[in-house]
Amino acid sequence: MSTFAPAPGRAPMRAILSSQIRMELLLTARRGEAVVLAMGVPLLVLLGAGLFDVTNLPTGDRLGYVVPGVLALTVMSTAFTGQAITTGYERSYGVLKRLGASPLTRPGLLLAKTAAIAVQIVVQILVLALVGLAVGWRPEAGAVLPALGVTVLAIAGYSGLALLLASVLKPETTTGAATLIYVVMLSVGGIMFGAPDLGVAGWFLLPLAAHAEALRETLMHGGPVPVGVWLALAAWAIVWPALAARKFRWE
Repeated sequence: MSTFAPAPGRAPMRAILSSQIRMELLLTARRGEAVVLAMGVPLLVLLGAGLFDVTNLPTGDRLGYVVPGVLALTVMSTAFTGQAITTGYERSYGVLKRLGASPLTRPGLLLAKTAAIAVQIVVQILVLALVGLAVGWRPEAGAVLPALGVTVLAIAGYSGLALLLASVLKPETTTGAATLIYVVMLSVGGIMFGAPDLGVAGWFLLPLAAHAEALRETLMHGGPVPVGVWLALAAWAIVWPALAARKFRWE
């Protein structure tokens, strides 16, 4: 005769993270209008600045210059602006407080949110890349791997800063701060027009410019990513997630 006995215990962290990532993706799918909006601005910039002489560019290859910048802009729009605003209101509505009572740890939540954002960004980049190819963009296919590498670093850095802001600021303040940073980055990041060269120091202050420069060097010219860009994006990918994990609050 078999004897059944309860065996209480926390599920493995892998299962907990997988469950939370699925939930984050499900919630994202339910916010379809937010996803469309996050795609709207980059798509307009791609078609407007890439196909028409509405801005001055330092090259005659408009699509080759604009499309990589738009891909970088999409990463920032989703991983930073959208992440900060959404997480800030989740904390305000008590969603994070309830998650705090679960076996999910703070680093686990940050990792799950960043992973879910990465999945969303992959879809967005594929859509934008297909649109770019359809209108005449011809990237260097052999430079995809370094382009992916800097993009992963950019996602980690943006997401870390977004989660830090959402934790230490009120939701309304988070929205204002994230929007302001987004506008400043868009204005001086050289996405749809030539921006002044601020050197390596500028890449540390303006990761959007660093990411766009890296994508242009690889996808447009087929060259290596500048060492300064690797260092700048790696610093963002390490510092901001570490601070977010340390300062993150459930309520």
